[in-house]
Amino acid sequence: MDYCADPSQLEGLRWISCYLTTPKHQLFYKSFLIVFALLAITAPVVLLLGFGGALARKSRFAPLRWFGTTYTSMVRGVPDIIFFLFVPIALDQLVEYTRHKIKCPEIIEPVYRGTEFVVCEAAKMPLKDAAAWVHNTWSFTLAVIAFALVFGAFAANTIYGALNAVPHAQLETARAFGLTERQIFKRIHVPQMWVYALPGLSNLWMILIKATPLLFLLGIEDIVYWARELGGSKTSYFEYPHPDWRLWYFLGLLVFYLTLTWLSGLVFERLTARYRHDHDAHSKTPLIKPIEAGR
Repeated sequence: MDYCADPSQLEGLRWISCYLTTPKHQLFYKSFLIVFALLAITAPVVLLLGFGGALARKSRFAPLRWFGTTYTSMVRGVPDIIFFLFVPIALDQLVEYTRHKIKCPEIIEPVYRGTEFVVCEAAKMPLKDAAAWVHNTWSFTLAVIAFALVFGAFAANTIYGALNAVPHAQLETARAFGLTERQIFKRIHVPQMWVYALPGLSNLWMILIKATPLLFLLGIEDIVYWARELGGSKTSYFEYPHPDWRLWYFLGLLVFYLTLTWLSGLVFERLTARYRHDHDAHSKTPLIKPIEAGR
């Protein structure tokens, strides 16, 4: 806005409008996309890990069953914040260690030197001279992996319980009518499983939404970072021409998260009603129809 260039005109609402359209506030608005991107990318990965973990726990192959049980039990038994901080650091160092061995084989000194982790410059991930978006993308990727591993374990436990909740009489009847195990799983087991899984998955989705501020702890400039940065009267580098406004910024985040969870609740209510209707209809439908379709 043109009047923002004239300090004599910056009073009242004009000052507020100019203040809320500064480059830093534009970064604040863009940081909301980080939250939506985390949710959009993490949710399907969580479901995949959930199904994988649940099927692993139900596997007849003992080592796979032990792996699924260990994965879900270990993650559920450790505070989430530990994994959110440990996984990015461990993955980052694993990648840099591997790159160090490949790119700098002539260096024989150990990478762990006391409390320091030292690799050659060529092994840094990302490189020091890489663009800022590369650093941000790498940090975001590590965060997605950490979130997916943690919530995937909870999803696995939920889906495992839902699979076991499907009445075994229906599965045995399907076998008696000649359906293969794959047909039973695809046409009967999974469709009816959603009725039992959705309540738990909806709670897990809400927890995932509420956990997104942990991006701030991972060094990512998300909405919490910018709310604290812009709401304070000063930082270690800058001093803003206003008193401490953090209350208002965090109040805005409160409204944002309440709105997001409220809308999510409406979506899950509709999904639950739909799958419950399909479940009731499927329970009353004879198995001859799917058998004929399978032939």
